Amino acid sequence: MLGFTTYGKVKLANLRARPQLAITFRNGWQWATVEGRAELAGPDDAQQWLADGDQLRLLLREVFTSAGGSHNNWDEYDRVMAAEKRAVVLIAPTRVYSNG
Repeated sequence: MLGFTTYGKVKLANLRARPQLAITFRNGWQWATVEGRAELAGPDDAQQWLADGDQLRLLLREVFTSAGGSHNNWDEYDRVMAAEKRAVVLIAPTRVYSNG
């Protein structure tokens, strides 16, 4: 499973309308692409497996820290994520390919 966070009315509307996507990661000349279907979890995209807003808050933190992020004021981080209506995009890979 691959996950990232995003926000914005247009971007989220596009993911809802067309959930099939590809994400490419690059390191120098090496790259890898993951294709799959997006599952959104956010304030406007409730999921049964998220019982409440607190679980979404913790999921947003978990995705951020899993990517190597850290924050010196988690309350501020939570406020910004809520104000921007950030959503987690989870992708179950159907195809993975690279040049390496």
